[in-house]
Amino acid sequence: MKSPLLRLGLLALGLLIAPGPASAAKIVVDAGHGGTDSGAIGVNQLQEKEVTLDIAGRLRDLLVQHGYEVAMSRTTDTYVSLSDRVAFTNAQNADLFVSIHANEYSSPTTRGAMVLYYDDAYPQSSYPASDAMRALTPQSKALAQDVLDSFVGTTGLTNRGLVESAVYVVRMGQIPSILVETAFLSNQADAALLADSTMRQTMAQGIARGIEAYLPTSNVVFPDTLGHWAREAILRLKAQGIVDGVGRSFEPNRALTRAEWVTLLGRVFDLSKAQAGSCSAAGGTVAGAVYGSGAAGGGGCEPASAGAGAAGAAAFRDANAGSWAFTALDKAVKAGVLEGYPDGTLRPDRPVTRAEVAAMFQRLAGPALEGTLRQPFKDVPPSYWAAGAVAALTQAGWVNGMTANQYMPERSITRAEATALLDRYLAANPKK
Repeated sequence: MKSPLLRLGLLALGLLIAPGPASAAKIVVDAGHGGTDSGAIGVNQLQEKEVTLDIAGRLRDLLVQHGYEVAMSRTTDTYVSLSDRVAFTNAQNADLFVSIHANEYSSPTTRGAMVLYYDDAYPQSSYPASDAMRALTPQSKALAQDVLDSFVGTTGLTNRGLVESAVYVVRMGQIPSILVETAFLSNQADAALLADSTMRQTMAQGIARGIEAYLPTSNVVFPDTLGHWAREAILRLKAQGIVDGVGRSFEPNRALTRAEWVTLLGRVFDLSKAQAGSCSAAGGTVAGAVYGSGAAGGGGCEPASAGAGAAGAAAFRDANAGSWAFTALDKAVKAGVLEGYPDGTLRPDRPVTRAEVAAMFQRLAGPALEGTLRQPFKDVPPSYWAAGAVAALTQAGWVNGMTANQYMPERSITRAEATALLDRYLAANPKK
């Protein structure tokens, strides 16, 4: 059992070496063999490829329940080459690779579990490892030990130890990688265990516990975004310091507030360059109708409160100078990006609508969006106050409709949707 300080040191080193955000806690689960490659054939005629796929699926379900993101190298009885398994893993931007196998040996009395990993202290000249895997030896060994300890402790199988190995999938990747030999199909007792669905579930539990011992779920960034369509965009913008969470959560499906939206805009744009008081930097037309004027009670094309710009957020009775968002609100009002309501309120905690988001964003990104635009959405007529902004941002590929022909402009935008908009913009316009 390694000390807590040693474990922390290994994890820290892994964060420095392994590509991608290790805290994303994404696991690649690899079911060995498959398709035309049956693997070992048990003394009970059980095929290794069937055992590995079943245990891998159970492991996936357990990991997802525990808050991990999981990618499977195969989910059906198909053949996947070793190089394709590694290529698949490299494309996942994952944190750990765990391959599931069942063993065989010439002696029918040999039984038990072992875990293979690549160790650079025992290189094989005929089977060179990737540079990343050579450097990741300490991490792979630590992962292998945690999984082996948990596996034999959970299943009661004989502990056959760690094995320094040059098998392809544990020596050619880019992240800590192990191969779990669950039991011996060549042994009568082990083969019977591998044929038992209850024991397969127990084996999956043992592996899952070992993974969690090595990489606890407490390291997951925004666990409530695991499996969410916008997770990658959210993680990219978090890494850039643009989006924040609420504690450990991101709350991707919660409606974004006006205060939150202008705060995000202030982190992406220079608000002093906003095109104040216009839905377009250069006017324009949508389906033959001129846009660039009109108001809609906050977020419209012209300020709803005359003179508010110079005074900033202080001009509004519900803007608290002690609020976390006051500075961002103040800058947005002075720049003409954010407008108040005729009753003298700014309503910073009110959910921002998809139309308001488009209008405010257009004032900042508008200089590159000029000319005649086609409105793709039936629920945004040419006379609608934000028609130009919606059309322009759609043409640029920065916003999508809720359906093919509906934008739903009065619907609140979610935190995930707003993040995706900013992510698309920054992908096309990287910050200098």
